[in-house]
Amino acid sequence: MFILILLIIFAVFTILYLFAIFPRFSRKREMLQYRHTMFAHRGYHCLARGIPENSMAAFRAALSRGYGIEIDLHLTRDGRLVVFHDDTLERMCGRPDIIEQMTYEELKNCRLGGTSETIPSFEDVLSLVGGRVPLLIELKIPDSSLLICEKTYHRLQHYCGPCLIQSFNTMGILWFRLNAPHILRGQLSSNLTRDPLKEAWLLRFIVKHLLSNFLGRPDFISYNLNDLPIANVWILKHIFHIPVAVWTLNTPDMLKKGKQCFDMQIFEKQNENY
Repeated sequence: MFILILLIIFAVFTILYLFAIFPRFSRKREMLQYRHTMFAHRGYHCLARGIPENSMAAFRAALSRGYGIEIDLHLTRDGRLVVFHDDTLERMCGRPDIIEQMTYEELKNCRLGGTSETIPSFEDVLSLVGGRVPLLIELKIPDSSLLICEKTYHRLQHYCGPCLIQSFNTMGILWFRLNAPHILRGQLSSNLTRDPLKEAWLLRFIVKHLLSNFLGRPDFISYNLNDLPIANVWILKHIFHIPVAVWTLNTPDMLKKGKQCFDMQIFEKQNENY
């Protein structure tokens, strides 16, 4: 009797576990077009050459080489989408301001990394790329507001070109599942419990282990290569054959491993091929 109870508990746990990590299977054929795609991380940038990350110059450099482009989106105080990675302007612009608390007019005059390049709008990037290469768009969602999802979808409705949405925030992925299911979506993750962050530890644990997939049902996983292997990524890739993107590949060995073992590569090649 005791063994039977243990077996029942194990079976229930297994079912709940698989339910939690299951991705969406219905769009696997569409994901095939992105297999072996190399995405230039924040564009093909090299600050030493005057080409800062997430700049129009970096995107032009990626386009000239035929690379896909990974970008980051923030929503400004006045509801505009801008392409920038960090939460504040400190690292790239030398000022402590928070992106979401500034207007687009204020941001567009900020210089990136001491160059003449400025923070681009999402519209400008879409116009530049024009569907020539795939876009991998990370949504920055620092609080509970999901307005950035609505704004991003509105812009993408008028864009003709291959693109993928991804975010660490599963609620953003859920928004696209409910409101724009035709757009391919990915769950971003890494070893989120390693360092103290503002989000609750339990939430970080759940996303780290992809246990929130039951909400977003992602089409692909995007994981930090330095934090692999991890069991749930292995299961999704090798048993359920879900595409996995890895980041950020910035050494020859990492790039080699990313190409050999995973489906999409998010890379940086600093000081090369310029």
